[in-house]
Amino acid sequence: MTPVDQFAKERQERLAGYAQDTAFQTLSRDWLQASMQRQYVYNFDWMGRPIIQYPQDMVAMQELVWRVRPDLIIETGIAHGGSLVLSASLLALLDMSDAIEAGTTIDPRASRRKVLGVDIDIRAHNRAAIESHPMASRIAMVQGSAVASDVVQQVRDFAQGYQRVLVCLDSMHTHDHVLGELDAYAPLVTPGSYCVVFDTFVEDMPPKFFADRPWDVGNNPKTAVRQWLGGHAEFEVDAEMEQRLQVTVAPHGFLRRRADGC
Repeated sequence: MTPVDQFAKERQERLAGYAQDTAFQTLSRDWLQASMQRQYVYNFDWMGRPIIQYPQDMVAMQELVWRVRPDLIIETGIAHGGSLVLSASLLALLDMSDAIEAGTTIDPRASRRKVLGVDIDIRAHNRAAIESHPMASRIAMVQGSAVASDVVQQVRDFAQGYQRVLVCLDSMHTHDHVLGELDAYAPLVTPGSYCVVFDTFVEDMPPKFFADRPWDVGNNPKTAVRQWLGGHAEFEVDAEMEQRLQVTVAPHGFLRRRADGC
């Protein structure tokens, strides 16, 4: 066995152990709850823009982007734009990697790879900051409800011609809204790629944990994922990603479209 194979084997064994380690899982969930109570998730920027994500989930997105090598990332939920900038910067790294491997040069301001963000309210100051960011040439935005028929059609039209599509759902976190987003955007995910449903962890928190929000235990992204997967065998939960992260807002939310597409 080569050193590379040995390292991979050790990792798989370690992750399999995490899956059986209920004490570690409980500790991770308790830390997630305690950190959410302290608004820890609001503490980070990506390339100067606030990003409301845990560092672990940012690393997860890097792994998925490198694995899938998408030419289009669709995101619902924009907020301050940090996640759009993260995705755009990862696509820029793919462009650079492709150029290095091919021995060619690129115009860093021009790329066929794009990020499309959708939000019901793109605030003027956030839009201005995103549009003036160095990654702006890779970012497009649509304002409107992610489940509105006209918005869904705009996104589908935009996605035409792209070969590898990755989707991230992170807007309204109620069951019905996420179910609508899954119906609208998961079909755009190409075989072997992912639909990442954020904030499924709401189901694992105490009832009324988000007292000022419409989502709660029994009404959240995880309940929507459970219902939706029942009719969509072409997708499966990437349990290994959750085992690897332990602390993530997306348990059972890393949905991989089977490579055969069915």
